[in-house]
Amino acid sequence: MSTRRDFITLLGGAAAAWPLAARAQQPERMRRIGVINGGGAADDPDTLANIAAFLQVLQQLGWTDGRNVRIDTRLAGGNADNIRKYAVELAALEPDVIFAIGTAAMGPLLQATRTVPIVFAIVTDPLGAGFVDSLARPGGNATGFMQFEYSLSGKWLELLKQIAPGVTRAAVLRDPAITAGIGQFAIIQSVAPSVGVEVSPVNVRDAGEIERAVAAFARSPNGGLIVTASALANVHRTLIVTLAARHKLPAVYYRRYLVTSGGLISYGPDFVDQHRRAAGYVDRILKGEQPADLPVQAPTKYELAINLKTAKALGLDVPPSLLARADEVIE
Repeated sequence: MSTRRDFITLLGGAAAAWPLAARAQQPERMRRIGVINGGGAADDPDTLANIAAFLQVLQQLGWTDGRNVRIDTRLAGGNADNIRKYAVELAALEPDVIFAIGTAAMGPLLQATRTVPIVFAIVTDPLGAGFVDSLARPGGNATGFMQFEYSLSGKWLELLKQIAPGVTRAAVLRDPAITAGIGQFAIIQSVAPSVGVEVSPVNVRDAGEIERAVAAFARSPNGGLIVTASALANVHRTLIVTLAARHKLPAVYYRRYLVTSGGLISYGPDFVDQHRRAAGYVDRILKGEQPADLPVQAPTKYELAINLKTAKALGLDVPPSLLARADEVIE
């Protein structure tokens, strides 16, 4: 009897252990992440560095492409047709989460899916654009990180006046087709009287339009440029920096790498930091949290960059107080 009882007990214990052993031998479920960058291109070092930072943090959090997650990346290069196409493609893959970079990607992506969780970065005014119900409680399938608050736009005009006191006119390069383009220009326009600068908009829809408008603006003296944030400004960045140099126009930019490419001065959020923080939200969603419950966050790090070589070419003496505040000075 004891032998039979021992056998039954042993058999029961082994049977209980079988599911555990089977689960231990099963491979980890492959998850899927879609990545879409509306303004970035495959030959853009800044875009690639930002995505590399995103992937690095994901790996630190335990997600490795090809092992337990598959990452599908689409770089639209600012082309509206590509953005719509890639948004539909990624939504059709039904990934566990999509990481959307830039304001231009969000509208088409939300048209393509209202169910796949979306984490965004470098998006201006997600509330005003209708991407979320509120910043504290996004409510839908999207959340993430704002590019900046509109109040930052006024600082660009103030910086232009500080680095080039003789400027009395400023052309504001903006994308009029997006809410952010209208909002940024409105803030700059509201600040203009207090610094004694007259502002006028220049649309960035295509290269020819930009070139003609900047050339016409430069025919009158004491002018400067402000380049506001948009995917199209990123697409046409080389042209814009070239035109500013050609027409001897002091220019303020919204991204640091435009200054490393020859621009005069920039002030804006640290986009690498936004990509790192976005990876944290992607991780939380993969582990079961919902975007509706994750608050939209504002930037916590900003960068001021100045190119002294460009300042010298423009005949400008950069105030020591401005140099002291700079995070990066290019000589």
